[in-house]
Amino acid sequence: MSTTSRIAHIAIVVEKLDDALRFWRDALGLPLAHTEQNPAENVEIAFLPLGESEIELLQPTAPESGIGKFLARRGAGMHHLCLEVEDIEATMERLRAHDVELINETPRERPDGTRYAFIHPKSAFGVLVELYEAPRG
Repeated sequence: MSTTSRIAHIAIVVEKLDDALRFWRDALGLPLAHTEQNPAENVEIAFLPLGESEIELLQPTAPESGIGKFLARRGAGMHHLCLEVEDIEATMERLRAHDVELINETPRERPDGTRYAFIHPKSAFGVLVELYEAPRG
């Protein structure tokens, strides 16, 4: 049986990373670990560690991307909650067995080996949930 080990991150959509960092980093004092581009998702991300989790600030790099459309429809704010799991395939299978609607039929993979998939908000009481399996080894 797959288990959820922690909240990996909370993702927040922002219009401009620099403006958001003035609050999260400068005013609140959270450290900025790094920023990166994710061309597959058309987003620039700032990672701010907080305990064993992170705050991720997401700035769309294309208005037609998923994050860009979210920002246009809903404005800046919380985008999703990410849960780290030990075995993403087993977790997805368990969710399917409980009639949970998944956005991704198979996990996607980032260049660092992190595998992820999303649960549709209709199945999670209005919350977009990301499943996240850290690289092994």
